[in-house]
Amino acid sequence: MFSGMLYIFLPLVIGYLIQVDKPSVVEFINTQTSRLVLVILSLMGLSLAGLDNLGQNLNQILIYTFVFFTSISLCNLIALPIIDKLWPTDTSQDHRKLPFIKMVMESVRLVLVVAAGLIVGLMASIDLSWVDKASEVILLLLLFLIGIQLRNSGMTLRQILLNRKGITIALLIVATSLPGGVIAAILLDLPLTHGLAMASGFGWYSLTGILIGDSLGPVFGGAAFLNELLRELIALSIIPMLISRFPSTAIGYAGATAMDFTLPVIQNCGGIRCVPVAIVSGFILSLLVPVLILFFLSL
Repeated sequence: MFSGMLYIFLPLVIGYLIQVDKPSVVEFINTQTSRLVLVILSLMGLSLAGLDNLGQNLNQILIYTFVFFTSISLCNLIALPIIDKLWPTDTSQDHRKLPFIKMVMESVRLVLVVAAGLIVGLMASIDLSWVDKASEVILLLLLFLIGIQLRNSGMTLRQILLNRKGITIALLIVATSLPGGVIAAILLDLPLTHGLAMASGFGWYSLTGILIGDSLGPVFGGAAFLNELLRELIALSIIPMLISRFPSTAIGYAGATAMDFTLPVIQNCGGIRCVPVAIVSGFILSLLVPVLILFFLSL
């Protein structure tokens, strides 16, 4: 678990050690970051196309996914705006000031990029085994570039790693996700421990699906995977629309992915001030995912 965290943070740290003085170079880095976001989203679509058929249990998996996703998301989204109201984040200086319709179009563009990758993957008879590795390499490059942006933003390591707002957001996500899992378990007539385990993924769809599938079987594993994947896709869609007015809500809903996959989108749309909050929140949630899932599955 900790080696995985180090693997994610290493490119950020290396990038942070690089000082860039030329504005033209900084602008080039910003442009390439935006482009790489679109590339990695298209690879996500290709990755979805390469998934195995979920078979005859698909209907039950989809029902579980819908109930858990709806219950957990509602609990998160009811509570997160409280942080924005009581503890606002100033994004006025560095987020992209877009009219609302353009924010909506930005979200649509991100979804369309994923959809295009999915369509290409389904229609083209190509080997998709390389997609996951390519996504990983591009993600590490994105984190490296974000590290450079952090260094040149004037923020200190203390501001990045000891961010109280990020800690608060992470704890609120945990405190609202677990009741959401309990509600879903009651609605589906499942053991409460199953619901608590399903609610502890916080957007980390790969690990969550593996841990729960290994313990509870393929139906729960498939539902856990799709639940967290849907959370990530919805987060990518709503971040551009929400982050200017509700930055803590946008960051919190991204869950564990706020420190890696959705981080470039958060930085792109909310500005560099949102990055330390997202990194700390995502880091804490990523640490808690395997701990909480394994704990609830052992009960």
